[in-house]
Amino acid sequence: MESLRNKNQEQQMDELRAKVNVCKLCRLCETATQPVFGVGSVSAEIMFIGEAPGRDEDLKGEPFVGAAGKFLNEMLEKIGFQRSDVFIANVVKHRPPNNRDPLPDEIETCYPYLKEQISIIRPKVIATLGRHALNLFLPGLKISAVHGQAKRAKGIYSEKQVYFPLYHPASALYNNSLRQTLIGDMMKLPILLKKIKAEV
Repeated sequence: MESLRNKNQEQQMDELRAKVNVCKLCRLCETATQPVFGVGSVSAEIMFIGEAPGRDEDLKGEPFVGAAGKFLNEMLEKIGFQRSDVFIANVVKHRPPNNRDPLPDEIETCYPYLKEQISIIRPKVIATLGRHALNLFLPGLKISAVHGQAKRAKGIYSEKQVYFPLYHPASALYNNSLRQTLIGDMMKLPILLKKIKAEV
């Protein structure tokens, strides 16, 4: 039964990827090289959601492949995970010009794709990377106040989705003091996951 569910998830994700590949619904596709759909396991228990693709991601078509991505990989290894064990996506699927922040209408236009990804995967934890991803799911919260703290809120497929706000890995590249904060927060993830699974 589980393998059948995985096969259905793969098929649904492939169909969604095909839609994103030809998407022209907002201005971002005009300047981006290609869409950055997301990568990882369709049955991941943890889903990481960043803000938007950067230059390296735009060129490769995969999220978090630059310096911030290397740091994310390092942190995943510290908690016994690889990229293939989780799912990594962004709030918007095309790179904003000059790495500017995605605009509200761009986020709104792209959000249905992200919602569908979440519905297919049904992650136990959504780890938000940076303030844009945090504010999309938990509006009004400040990342400096809530990082590393699990929050339950109504989600896409669950009334009690668990969100885990994290600083964006890129922030540690510019502010070394955040590096240990991010690592410390990330180390809480396996414990949180174990607690959630014990509730079932």
